[in-house]
Order: sequence, then C-alpha cells, then structure tokens
Amino acid sequence: MTATRRTCLVLAFAASFALPAAAHAVGKPPEQDRQSILGMAGDYRVRFDMRETTPFVDDYTPLDPKRSGGYESVRVIEDRGDVISLQHLLVVEDENEKPVIVKHWRQDWTWQPAKVVVYESSGRWTLKPVSAAERKGAWSQTVWQTDDSPRYGGVGRWTYDHGVAKWQSGPTLRPLARRDAVRHPAYTWYVGVNRHALTPKGWVHEQDNAKVGVRDGRPVTYVHEVVTNTYNRFDEYPVAAADSYWAKTRDYWAEVRRAWDQAIARDGGVRVTEEANAGSVTGPKLMGLADEIAEGKTETAKAVAEARALIGGSEKARPLAGLK
Repeated sequence: MTATRRTCLVLAFAASFALPAAAHAVGKPPEQDRQSILGMAGDYRVRFDMRETTPFVDDYTPLDPKRSGGYESVRVIEDRGDVISLQHLLVVEDENEKPVIVKHWRQDWTWQPAKVVVYESSGRWTLKPVSAAERKGAWSQTVWQTDDSPRYGGVGRWTYDHGVAKWQSGPTLRPLARRDAVRHPAYTWYVGVNRHALTPKGWVHEQDNAKVGVRDGRPVTYVHEVVTNTYNRFDEYPVAAADSYWAKTRDYWAEVRRAWDQAIARDGGVRVTEEANAGSVTGPKLMGLADEIAEGKTETAKAVAEARALIGGSEKARPLAGLK
C-alpha cells in the first residue's frame, strides 16, 4: 500500500467520527475556561492506567494493562490570555535515590484557533485549518513530546454540566505511544478522544482510544483502550529539583519551541522519524543538550545553535515542503 493511499484511508476513517455539539461563545475566552486550564498547574502524585478492553477482530487478544505512577510538577510557562502553555516535569529517583528530572509532555491551549497541528500519518504532522463553526467558542489543545516535537492536536469546548469542569476533543489521530510500540502490536495508530476534567483532589486525563491498523487494504479497529491518568495534589517529593531544572533550562527550551514552531509554520507541517524505544529520534539529542545545560557542561547559546541545526536541517526532522 502506498503512503498516499494509507493517508487517505486514515483520514477517511477519522472523518467518520463527528465532533460533539456544544454551545458557542464569542469574544474573549471565558474566565471560567481559563481558570479550569490554569487549575491543572501544580504538584502531583500521578497514576497512569492504560487498559485494552474490547477486541474487534477475531484473532486479536488484548494486551496486558500498563500501570505506572510517579510525581509531576506542572508549570504555567506562558499565559497570554487566549494562549496558555503548561509544561510537565516528571520527578524520578536514580539508583542513589537522588532526584532526576525528565522534561515530560507539554500541553498548549489556544482559544478559537485558526489552525491546529495534527498527526497525519507515520512521522508526519500537518497544520490543519479549523473552520469558523468548529473553532467558535472552542479551545484547541496541542500536545507536544518530551523534546517539544508535536504529538497530536484537537479541538473541543469546556463544559460545566452536573458540577464538573470538563473539556473534550473530537476524535484525533495519534502516533503509537512507546508503551505500545515496544510491544510490536498489530495496530499502527490511534483514533482517540481526549478528555480533561477537574476533580476535588486535582484533575484527571482520560482517553478513549480506537487502536487502528490496515488489514486487507482498509483501516480496521483491532481493540478499544481506556486510559485514566490521575493527578492528585501532592508535594512531598523533591519539587525544588524540578523548579531548579526548569530555571536552568527554560531559555533553551523556549528557543527549541520557537524552532519547531517556525519549521511548522514555514511549510505547514513537519516530518519527524519515530522509533519504538525512543519516540522522536530528535529526543535524545535535544534532551541531552538540556541536561548538559542543567549540569553546567555547556552554554545555553551553544546548545540552542545545535538544537536549531538539528530541527531545521536533519534528514530525520525536516519540513514537509509543499504542505500549505
């Protein structure tokens, strides 16, 4: 099957899902929405729970659940009123019980977006226009990987029914997560609904995923998955280590974000090779440069120059010419 044919099948499959209807708003973003997004910042004990549930092909057996946990500090790194960016910092311990900081995922929120970065097919992301009807009263959430390369984007609205502040996307295409990629599954991408809701103890990130692959020349759902990632407020871990890492590296990461944004805006998309064990192939180098800054082994300006060269010129991370 050609890449073009596969992309058409993927997009046709995703288009069969309808974005849920919701009330519309105009003008500046509602302050209630903004406070709901900002309310996800803080320090947390996190529990990750991923479970394959119902198979939809006769010869597929659901994989064992994946459960893990840890500590995350979520920081507001930008707030322009109608654009809010939250950076997640994972705090773990090394073999000597010393804190190690892993720059984790990032979520960017944009009020009534004109465009959103979406996953298209293996290693390809495009800048997709959002119709006036779809963006009216809505927020996009764009999720970025540990090295600030794109992962997926979606559009939805905050609602407050029955006492719950909740945002839900329409179905979005997503690349395989490493938890699945390393297990070499039959499916090759997800079509997922993304949901964030505030709770009395913090917030929860839920996903309803259809795990999809091409079989006999057409996209087929192999199995459904339910993901529940729970963030409960907790600060009895080395929070200061996370803030210290960010203070040392935030200027570097700001330039990395800018470089990715420029590459995507210039050509309407980007291609980044992904590997099962590492995610984006740009990750080890970009993350390693940040670690060198944090450890005082290199200067920020030098690291930024290397990062820009990698993002702008690598054969494995290059703009998609002609995508407008």
